[in-house]
Amino acid sequence: MSQYLETTKDVYKKAALEPDVGLCCTTTPVWQLPELSIPSRMLQMNYGCGSTVHPRDLVNDPNVLYVGVGGGMELLQFAYFSRKKGGVVGVDVVDEMLQASRQNFKEAEEQNSWFKSEFVDLRKGDALSLPVEENSIDVAAQNCLFNIFKEEDLKKALEEMYRVLKPHGRLVMSDPVCEQEMPAELRADERLRALCLSGALPIDTYIKALTDVGFGTIEIRARRPYRILDANTYSTDVNIYIESLEVCAIKDPMPEDGPCVFTGKTAIYYGGEDFFDDKKGHVLLQNQPLAVCDKTAGALSALGRKDIFISDSTFFYDGGGCC
Repeated sequence: MSQYLETTKDVYKKAALEPDVGLCCTTTPVWQLPELSIPSRMLQMNYGCGSTVHPRDLVNDPNVLYVGVGGGMELLQFAYFSRKKGGVVGVDVVDEMLQASRQNFKEAEEQNSWFKSEFVDLRKGDALSLPVEENSIDVAAQNCLFNIFKEEDLKKALEEMYRVLKPHGRLVMSDPVCEQEMPAELRADERLRALCLSGALPIDTYIKALTDVGFGTIEIRARRPYRILDANTYSTDVNIYIESLEVCAIKDPMPEDGPCVFTGKTAIYYGGEDFFDDKKGHVLLQNQPLAVCDKTAGALSALGRKDIFISDSTFFYDGGGCC
């Protein structure tokens, strides 16, 4: 195992034995769902930077995979939507984290009459070689883990997620991103990488890593402020701004003209007709906003029409789009 992965394992072993509330700080509120009670220790061990639990992904009794179990909070949330034995598979390389999750699930059983620990199948395993059959998972997820990986290992981890997903399955991820150039000294710092700080990638690079392994549709669901690496504390001449990004990559076939990437752009037709049809599968009703992928936004802009408005990217997409 690479030294930086050993460092990561050591950091999360300690975080399993003694909850470290400041290790990560989720940028989204904890889901409040009917009859769902989350044990306090689970909340303390919520080592993520966003949320990967989206109810619209979790329909039709899905099989769910979660890599990097933390204290089990998102596993419990996924089990809320998949109430069957082994419906949620949790994989982690750290024995102490798996044991902490098992203990937390016992407490969750006491607080939630609907929950049984058998709903979650905890497995010792590595994100680079998942102990999961191919084409068996409807929704896979990871929260604030893959940013730790260096380029070659990130590719392997994404290929593994792609392998285990069913056709049209969804990979939901939350990771830190950074548009500023990360100083080489910080990027090489094993502990800062393990703490989900110095491995942050630019959004375009992050998306390309997903499409390079074959995901044909990408949805950017949220982009929020996350951390500052300040010049007084870290080896940097300027403050470095890090954001939290929530992304869904769908195992759709890759279109001939490239992936459909939704970054929150919208098209509005305001011409004199009832609708505009670009003859390529996109119909814009008069003054009705339509979410469009970046590819379609570019094609519509290239028409040069003065009666079609294309918004900038909001980096928030919640479905109902052009593709």
